[in-house]
Amino acid sequence: MPPAYDLLVIGDANPDVVLGPLTDPLAFGQREQLIDSGSLVLGGSAAIMACGAARLGLKVAFAGLVGDDDAGRYVRDALADRGVDTHALTLDPDLSTPLTVVLTRGDDRAVLTAPGSLTATSGRDVPDDLLTRSRHVHCASYFLQPRLAADLPGLLRTARAHDATTSLDTQDVPTGAWDRAALDAVLAETDILLPNAQEALCLAGPGTPSPQHAAELLAARVPLVVVKNGAEGALCHDGRTLATAPAPTLTPQDTVGAGDSFDAGFVAATLHGRPPHEALRFAAVCGALSTRAPGGTAAQPTWDEVLAHTTLSGAHVS
Repeated sequence: MPPAYDLLVIGDANPDVVLGPLTDPLAFGQREQLIDSGSLVLGGSAAIMACGAARLGLKVAFAGLVGDDDAGRYVRDALADRGVDTHALTLDPDLSTPLTVVLTRGDDRAVLTAPGSLTATSGRDVPDDLLTRSRHVHCASYFLQPRLAADLPGLLRTARAHDATTSLDTQDVPTGAWDRAALDAVLAETDILLPNAQEALCLAGPGTPSPQHAAELLAARVPLVVVKNGAEGALCHDGRTLATAPAPTLTPQDTVGAGDSFDAGFVAATLHGRPPHEALRFAAVCGALSTRAPGGTAAQPTWDEVLAHTTLSGAHVS
């Protein structure tokens, strides 16, 4: 039986309230500060990645858990409006939907999240028929979902047993406590690891001198490591070869979700048969173009838009 979906995305989905840019320090003491803009947008790394992949033409399903509340219905409708199949997004009346406030300042941001249903999300929220009928399975926000994290090795193992490839973007650890040993079981079932530069350094361990060294070390545990490094571009390592791609020249309006759009681009290009160095360049353009508008999904590019901005020849292989 042919796969029903190109991509199954597992993980977090929530509304983001994006405010900024802040020009002065955040003030307490019941003071009100005025900023230039604010928007309510779809958030959650997994949700943004799913929308980016659908925008690139993949047939995408999403599996996760939100509350049966206004915020949860907003998330469901926003995903569906962007072409993502949401039949495996559960709305639980006993839980609240996660909520995030993003405060932007220049090219940096602070993120405040009330986790809500994230702590209750588990492998039971991922239907077996999606795992066995998808070409690729991606999981995001590993450290925000402890029950799902514990079940993830089994989920990915099932997907791979049915010829799917897999990827993981851990994102940051809110507590700052990087439990690298706990990741061993899930990395053993991961084909593509997609951290940013700081996350790669933390995953590789203390004393790692650079993102390049981190990628090389992590490539001993995962077949392909892809590292996003902001204005420095991106790199990937398969244990033998290092490839790098420059960051496209673009003045960003909002960088929220750029890394998730990068992930979508890399997975989409890979599923289209592009080799890693070409997928890297394609993904870098996806991430850059997504910053043209506020929020993570409003400016995500189509496949043709990405091709119009690159010849895929900008990657360097060594």
